[in-house]
Amino acid sequence: MGAWRGWILVVLVALSIATLSSFVLNAYMQQILFYIAINVMLACSLNLVMGFCGQFSLGQAGFMAVGAYVSALLSLNWSLFPEPFHYFNFPLYAIAGGLCAGVAGFLVGMPSLRLRGDYLAIVTLGFGEIIRVILLNLEVVGGARGLYGIPGTQDFGMCFHAFFWAGATVLLLWRLVHSSFGRAFLSVREDEIASECMGINTTRTKVSAFVISAFFAGAAGSIFAYTTNSLNPASFQFVKSVDVVIMVVLGGMGSISGSVVGAVLVTILPEALRPLQEYTGVDLRMVIYSLTLILLMIWRPSGLFGMKEWTQFRRPRRAA
Repeated sequence: MGAWRGWILVVLVALSIATLSSFVLNAYMQQILFYIAINVMLACSLNLVMGFCGQFSLGQAGFMAVGAYVSALLSLNWSLFPEPFHYFNFPLYAIAGGLCAGVAGFLVGMPSLRLRGDYLAIVTLGFGEIIRVILLNLEVVGGARGLYGIPGTQDFGMCFHAFFWAGATVLLLWRLVHSSFGRAFLSVREDEIASECMGINTTRTKVSAFVISAFFAGAAGSIFAYTTNSLNPASFQFVKSVDVVIMVVLGGMGSISGSVVGAVLVTILPEALRPLQEYTGVDLRMVIYSLTLILLMIWRPSGLFGMKEWTQFRRPRRAA
């Protein structure tokens, strides 16, 4: 029963948010909710590489682009379930997009994850830019015009799918990093040389983390494609990867709970500051947003959660 408790919670949360989105919130708030689900998946998946495996990656936007375009092409050219059962198509698109992104993660990770630190960051940054330039010049995916008319909705069913996938990402990564296999990631993060001496294949461990992270980033790209109904290479620039890194660092590297909170804050804060422009006549959103991040990094350099999870903040029970 304990193994199913987490999945039951994920389904209940997804149903609750989908109900709230469909019957209470307007279209603008619904779009923000979808962005929250996407960013939660991106931040938690990147935290597996950065926070738990100790590698620095700037290629998350590239993996997201792969998943988004694969899902878009499938939805435009192939549909297993017709209307009104089109919701059953999305899980297939998300899995296909995630698998293609995982393959891309393997191809870029296998030769490059022997590197460390800044060198790895440069390689992953280059990969993301290569993907974007290929999409710009590939006519089969629309080139610079992008893809339009992608079938998809923002109703109850799609909102449930989005938050179910976000919850599943959190749950699966939580179970992974707290498993015996996940201990290898932590070992590589702390000391690669000691890990190799203990018999851990560090290259295979890092590539595994990279592929798993790419899979969930590709699935997040599928949600993005299915909810925006259009894709453009400009949506997957270097800045998108930087935003995901900010979410991870803000929440705390090595904390799944922190990644969720960081993703929610980074998504909501710029939109919450939008009304200031109406009163001041000047768009101060990015100034206040940047200043907030600077102050948080000064006061909490390890992030909001550090390396702790939300369960570790509960008060211990006093002995009777």
